[in-house]
Amino acid sequence: MNEVVVEKPTPEQLEELGVFEWPIWEKGISAFPWTYESTELCYLLEGKVRVKPQGGKVVSFGAGDLVSFPEGMTCMWEVLSPVKKHYVFV
Repeated sequence: MNEVVVEKPTPEQLEELGVFEWPIWEKGISAFPWTYESTELCYLLEGKVRVKPQGGKVVSFGAGDLVSFPEGMTCMWEVLSPVKKHYVFV
C-alpha cells in the first residue's frame, strides 16, 4: 500500500503509541520533495500541510492528525502554516 493515511487519534491511542516521547520536528512555510526510506508515523501539534505523492492524490492534514507515510513513497511536501510534529520511523 503506497498511500498516506490520516486519522484523528484518541488520547488513548496517543498514549499507547508513546507519541509524546517521540522527537519533535519543526518547519516553516515551504515546499520540498521527500522520499521515505522507512515508514514514518507523525502526530501534528501545530500547522497545516498538503502532500502530493508521486502518481497519487493530494492529501491534506493538520494539528491533531496522526499520519502514516509508507516506506519508499516519494512526494512533495507543502507546509501551508508552520509545522510542529512528533515523529517516529518504524
